[in-house]
Amino acid sequence: MDGELVCRVLQLMDLTDSRLANGGCEKLELAMMSFFEQFRKIYVGDQVQKTSKVYRRLSEVLGLSDESQLLSVIMRKIITNLKYWGSSESIISKTLGLLSDLSGGYACVRKLVRLDEVKFMLTHHTAEHFPFLGIGVGTAEMRCRSMLYTALGRLLMVELGEDEDRFHAFMMPLTAAFESIIGLLGSAENPLYASEDAKKTLIGLARDLRGLAFAFNTKTTYMMLFDWIYPLYMKVLLRGIELWYNEPAVTTPILKLTTELVQNRNQRLHFDVSSPNGILLFRELSNIICAYGSRILTVDVSKKQMYTMKVKGISLCFSILKTALCGNYVNFGVFRLYGDDALDNALNMFVKLLLNIPQSDLLFYPKLSQTYYVLLERLAQDHMPYLASIQPDATLYILSSISEGLTALDTSVCTGCCSTLDHVVTYLFKQLVQKSSKASNPRQPTPESSNMFIEVLQRRPEIMQQLLATVVNVIMFEECCNQWSMSRPLLGLILLNEEQFSGLRSELISQQPRHRQHHLAQCFDQLMSGVERNLLTKNRDRFTQNLSMFRRDITDLLKGTTVNTPSVNDMMTS
Repeated sequence: MDGELVCRVLQLMDLTDSRLANGGCEKLELAMMSFFEQFRKIYVGDQVQKTSKVYRRLSEVLGLSDESQLLSVIMRKIITNLKYWGSSESIISKTLGLLSDLSGGYACVRKLVRLDEVKFMLTHHTAEHFPFLGIGVGTAEMRCRSMLYTALGRLLMVELGEDEDRFHAFMMPLTAAFESIIGLLGSAENPLYASEDAKKTLIGLARDLRGLAFAFNTKTTYMMLFDWIYPLYMKVLLRGIELWYNEPAVTTPILKLTTELVQNRNQRLHFDVSSPNGILLFRELSNIICAYGSRILTVDVSKKQMYTMKVKGISLCFSILKTALCGNYVNFGVFRLYGDDALDNALNMFVKLLLNIPQSDLLFYPKLSQTYYVLLERLAQDHMPYLASIQPDATLYILSSISEGLTALDTSVCTGCCSTLDHVVTYLFKQLVQKSSKASNPRQPTPESSNMFIEVLQRRPEIMQQLLATVVNVIMFEECCNQWSMSRPLLGLILLNEEQFSGLRSELISQQPRHRQHHLAQCFDQLMSGVERNLLTKNRDRFTQNLSMFRRDITDLLKGTTVNTPSVNDMMTS
């Protein structure tokens, strides 16, 4: 029955395709794409039985005796849609979704590369054959280009190996497009008003390359792409940011492409020991972040346009920096060692962009908050001396955002804030211990980079006290899903705020009914039992074990009764 149904759909498809030159029915085309998608799930792929009865009827009626022949028919339909339906985003999106699914299967993709239709697509991906790749379509239709080039990249990789000639042959249309942009920008009388053609061409190229960069997940293929794009075409992308920084239709694709280029997926950016490519790549992304950031900060927009015009781009800049810092392919010590300011420029721009976002908006935009908190955790882990040297308003902003994140509903944000706070208090504790040692031993040097950080906290001690109260409040009175993460910074906070912790303890005990006060006091005594005044691993682990028992005892104490839970503000006031 399925075979009979497929035969009828394919016969109808032949009829409608023969009339596409005179127009077609969009709803019918969408229905056919949905049909093929369901057929693919059932009868095409690695887990499908190869002797399906559906092919018997297909062979009798249409002469399609196996999966490869049917794949050829589907690929012809995909090519037809890309040729005739370039102005319909819904059809192009559905069609490329089908192509992407087909190219994602291990066995299926190896059958596809043998088809003449696929060979045609790999050598003729131009606007002449697929009009939606041209500049005559709207930016909405251009969004699908990344999906096309991800599929083409997967198909190309199957038999590419180390054949650079074949790679450059595939890249010829993109090379020609970049050369045309260089010509258009160079010939413009006023570069600030460069032609609309150059702008649309750049948007399309950024989307195309993002798709390829996503597909090229091996070191060999990625390096072919990197050698092709660096340095000339990276400068074109940078120039595009400089010219159209206030047009998200241009900046968003370029920033997303940059994010993908610095993504160390499958260790594809594992450069050789003597290779400078990791440093060169970071320099380029630093230039792009600084070029975009320095210009977008000068743009004033309404609250309604804030996300589209500024926050989205700033979030992408954070994502670029986060991805690069987490990639583990750049020795960042090299930059300061040899006087290269690429790292400092990127970090300084991060701080400027951060201060441009109202703190209330951090948690309002989920993607922004998740990216920001992961980036902040990485900075606290590997670049704490830099965080300790930034201006006071930035320090206060970051610590305040950590306090907000500790009570966030998103568990990943809360866990990241715990880790960040742990690095901060550990660093601060070590600096204060060194400062005390310096007082007893004047010959021992004290790091100057921490002076600003310590000075801010000494002027505003309530910041760390509030963080202490927040963590204690969450552990005692809320559903704490990440108790271990909460325990790591808590010991450091207690050691930095011993008097405040003692006052907080007294206040919490006094607010309980009299018959519970003694038991709660014992819980606090057991929390610090055997814990020394240091942050060594063994001591931390002992405190974490104590905290687990502390929370269990507190839960038992409060179970089955209504307790007036003190708020953070109440505890701070007391």
